[in-house]
Amino acid sequence: MNNRQISPLSLIELMESQRYGVEYQPIVDLKSKEIMAYECLARFTDIDNNNIPPDIIYAALHDSSLSLFQVEYQQKLLQLNYAPMNSDIFVNLDQDSYFSIGEGNENNPFLKLFKSFNHANIVVELIDNSEVNDSIKSLAMIDILAKNRINTAIDDVFNPLSMVSTSVIQMVDYIKLDKHVVAEKHNKHFMLLVEALINYAHSAGKKIILEGIETESDIIFARKIKADYVQGFLFKKWFHYHK
Repeated sequence: MNNRQISPLSLIELMESQRYGVEYQPIVDLKSKEIMAYECLARFTDIDNNNIPPDIIYAALHDSSLSLFQVEYQQKLLQLNYAPMNSDIFVNLDQDSYFSIGEGNENNPFLKLFKSFNHANIVVELIDNSEVNDSIKSLAMIDILAKNRINTAIDDVFNPLSMVSTSVIQMVDYIKLDKHVVAEKHNKHFMLLVEALINYAHSAGKKIILEGIETESDIIFARKIKADYVQGFLFKKWFHYHK
């Protein structure tokens, strides 16, 4: 987590100017080597066009549920409007954003937006759960999305700072392994836990996405642990738009 903060006035100016951007990072099938999906990544810039880390913005927005909803919804509109065609799209969605206006079911604006997107399949990617209340919200959101035939993924699994609910892992369709797995690939005890989760995922019909792929040796490692898909800076095909 970034330790910087954004002032309330700067946050208001950012929202009024809507200096929002989006980047699309490829998710690649290990077997076919083809792009199977793109993850939409939120981007923000200050008045001088310098990038602001998204975690700083979202940390500040959590103080106001309506502001959180407004920014997250505008970001999702931007991400889907410019999304590459004919590939699945992974969109990150904070469970607090989803429930920020009190509508969880058919009237939820995010659900309506996802259901109206007909260019490709949408996979909703949940952030890591650091509190029990986050897990409860995540489970409720996954249930609603599943009933509307929208797939889900859990992000940042095995990130040292994250705590993930085992119930959430059981419900999602994709499990994304944090780049920490690549960094710790020589840690035998740690890898026993990683391999156990991958074996569980495949037995349960889920797919594994390994993040943090930067070299060809990372690809070899991904194949060794039987990941299904990979994602990272090794794959240079990015699309970047600013509003």
